[in-house]
Amino acid sequence: MVATSTGTKSVRDRLIDAAEICMHAKGIRATTVSEVAEVAGVSRGWLYRHFPDKVTLLGAAIVRLNEAYWSDAHALLEQVAGLDRQMALGIRHARTAYDDPGALLMKLRMEEPEEFAACAGAGVQGLVPDLAEFWSRYLIAARDSGEIHSETNVAEASEWVARVLISLATVPGDTLDPENADALLTYVRRYVMPGLKADSTV
Repeated sequence: MVATSTGTKSVRDRLIDAAEICMHAKGIRATTVSEVAEVAGVSRGWLYRHFPDKVTLLGAAIVRLNEAYWSDAHALLEQVAGLDRQMALGIRHARTAYDDPGALLMKLRMEEPEEFAACAGAGVQGLVPDLAEFWSRYLIAARDSGEIHSETNVAEASEWVARVLISLATVPGDTLDPENADALLTYVRRYVMPGLKADSTV
């Protein structure tokens, strides 16, 4: 995600790139404005022309990571049809998140939650709300196509899906190997989909 060439980038973009590099190496707390300026190849004074403080600077980098992560995930899921297949693919994608530069977002959120919240602002603080919002479009499509119950409360169901998929992607168990694509799809069809097909009004 971070480009190596600085010639065609604005100073602001170079500073955000440098902030991302520093956070990847040292986290939020240990990253300093001076280090970011040095990596970007500008003076601290020039940095402060673009960002008034460390929180604003690192926040800009986190927001950019957040937007890129969800955009990439949408592009991946929109290549497959069917909510069950989309959820199974989403779980597998989440499990590879730490191998992807965009996964710095998840690492920071888990390891430095207070600092992350301070830098990111209210828009990207919560993993469950973010993930619920991400899945809402897929649940609406599934409801409209008859894959899930026609009276599904999308906001409520999206949060439930977010919680379930976080668990499946991150919590080890004895009966499911999330790396096995066929087994994961079977699991989603057997346990997750019936909850979405049930009458949510009872």
